[in-house]
Amino acid sequence: MTIEALMATGIGWVTACGLYLMLRGRSFPVVLGLTLLGYAVNVFIFAMGRLAIGVPPILREGVAIADPLPQALVLTAIVIGFATTGFVIEMALRSRDASGTDHVDGQEPRR
Repeated sequence: MTIEALMATGIGWVTACGLYLMLRGRSFPVVLGLTLLGYAVNVFIFAMGRLAIGVPPILREGVAIADPLPQALVLTAIVIGFATTGFVIEMALRSRDASGTDHVDGQEPRR
């Protein structure tokens, strides 16, 4: 199996797990699913930058260079992801306090 197929499979599994958790009925799995989906997007962006190992990020004549843009985008996305996760956790805690349940629609399912 090639490295590209392995990366695509890994990103696909993390995305599928994130979507599954986001469709759950409780707040905590939704937060975990959002986080996993963010990780999958970060790895996807990082992989699309065609990573080169052992090459300088400075342009020289006749030498391959590493593209710093995907690394900068992923670093920014990680910071934004942490802030978003903190905000979603705070909203979930406030919703639990207001409604008395951690179910995403505010009502416990009937059994």
